[in-house]
Amino acid sequence: MAWSIAEVARMSGVTSRTLRHYDDIGLLPPAWIGSNGHRQYEEADLLRLQQILLMRELGVGLGEIRAVLESQADRVAVLREHHRRLLTERDRLETLARTVGRTIAELEEGKENNDMVKINKPENLFEGFESADFSAAAETAEAEVRERWPQAWEEARESRQTTGAMSAEDVEQWQREVTAQMIRMAEFMAAGTPVADPAVQAEVDAQYRFVCRTWTPDAAAYQGMGRHFVEDPQMRANFDKIAEGLAEYQRDAMVHYAETRLS
Repeated sequence: MAWSIAEVARMSGVTSRTLRHYDDIGLLPPAWIGSNGHRQYEEADLLRLQQILLMRELGVGLGEIRAVLESQADRVAVLREHHRRLLTERDRLETLARTVGRTIAELEEGKENNDMVKINKPENLFEGFESADFSAAAETAEAEVRERWPQAWEEARESRQTTGAMSAEDVEQWQREVTAQMIRMAEFMAAGTPVADPAVQAEVDAQYRFVCRTWTPDAAAYQGMGRHFVEDPQMRANFDKIAEGLAEYQRDAMVHYAETRLS
């Protein structure tokens, strides 16, 4: 049995555009292409797509995914490793749920007592969080950047070398800054502030300058990064941990910034 690209997109939640991109880079070629030019996928291709999506959910880059798929590794062994990492992620999310629950309880206690909120242990506010930084987004978008913006790809490659040499303290500070940026954008979104508002664009400008510490995307690459926040399941999930819909709001703000400031 074979399925069209539209059917695979519907079943998997992956856009047809992404499936075509996976074909173009040799990650997921269809089983065959019909006389009408439409891609057709068979069961083995669906299993391969499942592996790709599992690794994407775990934050694995496209280059590493290709290496795993081409290694001829035992499929069951690979799935067992994915399963182990998913269980680890489940435990992290349970910890994160406890963190949020504890914060809600402390906020409600302060409200009931008509008193200022007192956080017993500030470090507990961040238990279970994992960072979602913009340099990581540049890395996970590597295939599209390399194909469409070669110069930006070279700059992104250099950025990975730079961040790889960062100390643990530097990485922690980097992650805190990125999280703070995302929270500020979530506050703008919650207030219904248009993405073209000067205050929002000032925040995006600060974010762009933050990205420029390691690489300097042009207008097209920066818009591509914004779209990647929405289209990539792992990146979208990172934004949704802060506020649902934040990925789209961030993308729209970045697109406006690129069109008005970088073009």
